[in-house]
Amino acid sequence: MRLTTLRRACVVSIVLATMLAWVTVPVAATIQIHPAPPARPLIQIAILLDTSSSMSGLIDQARRQLWGIVNELAAAKCGGQRPQLQVALYEYGKSSIPAGEGHLRMILGLTTDLDKVSQDLFTLKTNGGDEYCGLVIQSAVEGLQWSNSHGDYKAIFIAGNESFAQGSVDYRKTCKAAITKGIIVNTIHCGSRKAGISGQWENGAQLTDGSFTNIEHNRVITQIKTPYDAELVRLNEELNKTYISYGTHGKDGAANQRAQDANAANLSIGVMAQRVQSKASAVYRNAHWDLVNAHEQKKVNLDELKDEDLPELMRGMSLRQRGEHVAQTAKRRAEVQQSVKRISALREQFIAKAAGESSQKPDSLGSAMIRALREQAGKRSITV
Repeated sequence: MRLTTLRRACVVSIVLATMLAWVTVPVAATIQIHPAPPARPLIQIAILLDTSSSMSGLIDQARRQLWGIVNELAAAKCGGQRPQLQVALYEYGKSSIPAGEGHLRMILGLTTDLDKVSQDLFTLKTNGGDEYCGLVIQSAVEGLQWSNSHGDYKAIFIAGNESFAQGSVDYRKTCKAAITKGIIVNTIHCGSRKAGISGQWENGAQLTDGSFTNIEHNRVITQIKTPYDAELVRLNEELNKTYISYGTHGKDGAANQRAQDANAANLSIGVMAQRVQSKASAVYRNAHWDLVNAHEQKKVNLDELKDEDLPELMRGMSLRQRGEHVAQTAKRRAEVQQSVKRISALREQFIAKAAGESSQKPDSLGSAMIRALREQAGKRSITV
């Protein structure tokens, strides 16, 4: 039985081979075309901050909690993939911005450049003005490049302290326009819950199935010191050595990376530790100036780069030498990142034990955002 089956299989194979020999196949048709990998899911967040005179505490919270928020999102997964994070930044309610511009401006469009987000947060200054929530939401909905995919998470986080209904643009219309595009509007009132409800902040969130929270925006955010902070700072220096600046943005990108290291460190060693953890995550990418990221993401071909586009160490290298140098640097970075992740896990365990009753403290900008992100992203099969 087995022998007969084997003979039949051989006969079929010979017949098929003969038939194929009679067919003339163009050379191009023999080339295997591999489908492009599926696009990574997106998490898109627009942060709209009231920068009127009384909001310096809100800006301080944003600076101190940026990397904690990033770390929450860095752990997100969707269908086994790590989503790509894009952040946009607006300010509104500033009288130094002309009334004809609505006392608001888009500081930064949706970007993956987290160092740029940090840089712009540290340049914000407060100045009294009228706070038009409806108008700034409209600006974000219409002015940003939002994803068209229903599976991506898209959200606006608007924080302020005056009436949500100020201005000639009806917040109800702009909130409805947002949810039509699948954009959730989360409102964060800087003041009492009662004032937030009467000022229509709760209603603004309800219109898009968003989250309404009230926070103490002047509360100083403190970080628990841990035995692991100093080691993370040391590993950051090792991590920075694995960046290869290239092209027209190379020097500026590397300089800004170190500048944002300094900004975080000046706030506290705990904030710096959180930033280092972010730098070891999948959402911290700098392909526009770092050759390791650019090569991994196939944004650049090593053979097309001119010597003047490369750092001094790589000038004069052959193509093979370039490839080996980038590969070795990428390997070293992966090793340091693993060390950062291991130490960061120990740090988080220490903080969890030391936190005690801290979870019962009033909400801050960061805690309000993280809670909303966890709840809402889960509805789009993104676990945070």
